[in-house]
Amino acid sequence: MRCVIARFPFDLVKSDVQASMKGIKPEPVTGDSVKIGRRAYPVKQVGEVITRQDRRDFTAGEVTRALTRLGFTCDVAAPAPVAARRLSPMQTASALLGAPAAA
Repeated sequence: MRCVIARFPFDLVKSDVQASMKGIKPEPVTGDSVKIGRRAYPVKQVGEVITRQDRRDFTAGEVTRALTRLGFTCDVAAPAPVAARRLSPMQTASALLGAPAAA
């Protein structure tokens, strides 16, 4: 299957990806992951191996899309929870300074 990762075209085949990851120890998963065989690998580690590019050159989303299209099971990390209400800089400063003292 032809896909583009970091603006470079790649012809990927599921068996080739499995063969290239054989014997490579998975790093601890902290974000998106892909299941290859019985092991879960970080998506960026797999992308680095199959493209031979630095991890900073591509996004996890690019590799996740390509591996999903090949038939691998990918787990996308949940985004960090967002605060219910963001304070403006003025509100933050007021909260840090506290209420005025009564005279």
